[in-house]
Amino acid sequence: MFQSFKSNYNSIVAIIVSTLIFTTLHGGAFEVGIIAVLNVLTMSIFVSLLLVYTNALIAPIIVHFIWNAVGCLYLGGVSLADDYPNLWNCTFTGSKLITGGIAKIEGSIIVLAMNIIMIIIVGVMISRGRFSNQGKWIF
Repeated sequence: MFQSFKSNYNSIVAIIVSTLIFTTLHGGAFEVGIIAVLNVLTMSIFVSLLLVYTNALIAPIIVHFIWNAVGCLYLGGVSLADDYPNLWNCTFTGSKLITGGIAKIEGSIIVLAMNIIMIIIVGVMISRGRFSNQGKWIF
């Protein structure tokens, strides 16, 4: 789907459409709060940019898998669903903004900051390799 929008329009349209779909498919975030929604949204932008940079679907698949495997299955710090098994159940106390509250780390501002940093890093990597000699954006 991403490649179809990219080839018919451009990468920006593909990122917007895929991010809207990805965020909608993670609808549980809307029940938790704005930070959880922003975390899903920024993660989608990050993996979309990663796809643009690598031009390989396996890169965002691996990132998404690592997030789910480490965060949920291993640490139990991600509230994907009630029926997901986990080896540990990491819960933190303190400010809901930092701990994520019932959403666990998925609802934390820490994840939002990490996602924004990763977006910036991949965005810089793309921009360094995507300008032509005339200074026009080749996105």
